[in-house]
Amino acid sequence: MLTSADHTAAAARLIKAAADKKQAEQLSKTWPAIGFDDAYAIQSEVIRQRVAGGRKIVGHKVGLTSKAMQRSSGIDEPDYGVLLDDMVYNDGAKIKVADFCVPRVEVELCFVLKHPLKGPGVGLIDVLRATEYVVPSLELIDARLQDPRKIFDTISDNGAAAGIVLGGRPVAPTEVDLRWVGCALYKNGEVEETGLASGVMGHPAMGIAWLANKVGPRGITLAPGHMMLAGSFTRPIWVHAGDTVQADFGALGNVAVQFV
Repeated sequence: MLTSADHTAAAARLIKAAADKKQAEQLSKTWPAIGFDDAYAIQSEVIRQRVAGGRKIVGHKVGLTSKAMQRSSGIDEPDYGVLLDDMVYNDGAKIKVADFCVPRVEVELCFVLKHPLKGPGVGLIDVLRATEYVVPSLELIDARLQDPRKIFDTISDNGAAAGIVLGGRPVAPTEVDLRWVGCALYKNGEVEETGLASGVMGHPAMGIAWLANKVGPRGITLAPGHMMLAGSFTRPIWVHAGDTVQADFGALGNVAVQFV
């Protein structure tokens, strides 16, 4: 377990890397004894400082929800991060690559809540009842720390959260079978990835249930109006200036961005 001074120093490194748009040395390299509790404590300190600086929490994201991604990271459960108001982009936005270190894009379903959720004991039906609507989205992820990163680095780095783009057609959580929502992810007109939302723990709502049960003991309630990214059901794709990315969710519509 690291000290509170270590947590503060690690948070300062991440904040500086994000401000400079330049990757910093891995926390796990500087502090080899770092653990999961340390990583979430560092993440919380980064968010605390950003909120103190004027930012607003607008939701959470869940990552590493697929078995393949968990195995590649050497863990057996997902992780999470916090979404802030300056991470939200409009459908069709032009996004500056220079605002990130090494940006990538993933496909997600976003759950927007109408009722609060707080674990433990939250299940799939609880999530569906608490959700106002589900909407297609793209998640921008970034790494403020150098490779090779350990899971503790990614968690500390807010689960790699960097942005969210909402688009397509919002649907009530019972309007469609969310397990069978599919997506084709295009870059510059060519399909890069395809997937089904059932890849997220069997049902994307289970990603939100996991999140509520994970953060509940930490005193965190998932709040009405907040956006909850359930987890990607495609692999991330790299993006560079000049790229156009479009996610086709079929009957749920499209969401797209341009990178400049």
